Amino acid sequence: MTLTNWLPALIVLSSLIPGLLIFALKEEQVTTRTVLNMFGATFKLVLVGIMVWGVLQNQVYESRWVLAPGLELILHADALSVLFVVLSSGLWFFTTIYAIGYLEGSPYRSRFFGFFSLCVSATVGIALAGNLITFVIFYEILTLATYPLIAHRGTPQATRGARIYLYYTMTGGALLLIGAVWLQVLAGPVDFVEGGVLDVLPTELSGQLILIFFLMLAGLGVKAALVPLHGWLPQAMVAPAPVSALLHAVAVVKAGAFGIVRIVYDVYGIEFAHSLGLLTALAILASITIIYGSVQALLQDELKKRLAYSTVSQVSYIALGAAIFGPVGTIGGLLHLIHQGIMKITLFFGAGNYAETLGVHKVSELNGVGQRMPWTTLAFTIGALGMIGIPPVAGFISKWYLGVGAATAGMDWVILVLAVSSLLNAAYFLPILYRAWFREPPAQWPKESIPAGTWETKWTLLMPPVITAALALALGLLATAPFSVLEWSRLIAIREYGL
Repeated sequence: MTLTNWLPALIVLSSLIPGLLIFALKEEQVTTRTVLNMFGATFKLVLVGIMVWGVLQNQVYESRWVLAPGLELILHADALSVLFVVLSSGLWFFTTIYAIGYLEGSPYRSRFFGFFSLCVSATVGIALAGNLITFVIFYEILTLATYPLIAHRGTPQATRGARIYLYYTMTGGALLLIGAVWLQVLAGPVDFVEGGVLDVLPTELSGQLILIFFLMLAGLGVKAALVPLHGWLPQAMVAPAPVSALLHAVAVVKAGAFGIVRIVYDVYGIEFAHSLGLLTALAILASITIIYGSVQALLQDELKKRLAYSTVSQVSYIALGAAIFGPVGTIGGLLHLIHQGIMKITLFFGAGNYAETLGVHKVSELNGVGQRMPWTTLAFTIGALGMIGIPPVAGFISKWYLGVGAATAGMDWVILVLAVSSLLNAAYFLPILYRAWFREPPAQWPKESIPAGTWETKWTLLMPPVITAALALALGLLATAPFSVLEWSRLIAIREYGL
């Protein structure tokens, strides 16, 4: 087999093998564990870089194994899968650095980083899945690999949050599996193909195809935190900050949103889904989730829960983009897949820094924190402004394309949803920034692990949010540059619509 056959599998194995080795390490083998973590994260980025360059040159990368007659495990690189695999691999690199610093001196690190590596391996498998069955397999592996990370601290709250997560996601996985099997009975093996594969089926199957779509949407909507399937996400915030960042920006929530995009574009096909009336239902569900999540975020004093409900809202922009018929809306949704991930991981890194360095967990405790931790707060500010949609941060670009796409498609009510959501975003983010920068700090912080007058926190905790915040700003300022996320999203939209 050549590199074109092995590269997708190697990208999955580049984190899977180090993860399995980490499980066998003793707790005191800190250096070996760190080397394995960083080697896996760095090697994966190198392999992904090779894949991106090859796809730009129209190279086809595919790994294929026959599991049973009519059942194949396929890893395939196309423009859409490369978009998600770049996001997950890039943000995993920074999350690994952050997690090494955050968990320094804590127990059970070999167990944590073992499952941490399995989690990103499953996420990359989801990104590179070439057919529906492969997607379902990695989707379930992701559920099982994430459970121990949420329960890592072993407290009653942690085990309860992990149990709720497992109930939700296992039920969602079962619904997705039923839909996938039902669809395979009707259509045979379902590969992901740009433009979809179902429009050739007889029209008398339309009723069943509509039911299958909503079954799979429910299964994917659990991880994507669509209302009313979102209940697990705020409960999972008991997990350590690196896990929260992983859940919201890199793995679980993004896997659900990416799955919705895959089903709409590469299974049903955007035009066929539109003809069945599926896009309107998806747009309404996404819009309800956008407003509901924003309102709930406004009511939260606990910082990580406010960010969790913000995710409930913001991830549905991706589903909304998939539901807007027309390439401009598609571009907006794909842009937000990347932009939201980068901005949200910045916010969770910042929240983790406040908790780890100063013992601050609530919005009401953030008075003057910008004076004590200016770089962390600057990064948090950029992420928050991007979530609101203020230029030139990247979030403005994706919201702009969603709005223009909605207007082009004649869905003017979506513009109202976007406007109301942005106002609510401002209502729950701007008070945080005001407290952090303009209120007087307390005489003493709840816990000050690093003395004032020295560096604001450990470099392993400070570097990741500063870099991701700079990246969120650069993606907005350089949106029209060659090889930008915007240009890549345009390429995907052109192919999906057959233009």
